[in-house]
Amino acid sequence: MSTPDKAPSKHDGEDSNDLASERTDLAEDRNIMAMERTFAGWMRTAFAAIGIGLAFRAVFGEFDPPWLARAIATAFILLGAVVACTAERRACRTFERLTAHEMNAPQIPSIRWIGWGVSAGAVLLAMALWVLHDAGPLSGG
Repeated sequence: MSTPDKAPSKHDGEDSNDLASERTDLAEDRNIMAMERTFAGWMRTAFAAIGIGLAFRAVFGEFDPPWLARAIATAFILLGAVVACTAERRACRTFERLTAHEMNAPQIPSIRWIGWGVSAGAVLLAMALWVLHDAGPLSGG
């Protein structure tokens, strides 16, 4: 039996250290993309917590005592702020440690703006629940 000739590879002339280095670089790029997806997942979780807080306040606004629905809604909204802040810190630490090779990594200032913007918005929303309690359909007390 004859063995088929092996097709020449673009890597035939390269040193195995070069190939290992290239694979390591591509793995680092995959880690960057995974962290982007993880950050997006944490932001979705933050928005879900904020949404649960608003929904709880809207649906159960007529609790007795009246401040209870507001307090539970505030807890969920502030949880969303903490999740967004934590996601920003973890993502920025990871992006500072990794180096992009074949792709464009996200800009750290953009990640910070997103994380802190969501956190600040959630805190403002929680304060508005207490300050504007008599102003509209979400009022319950």
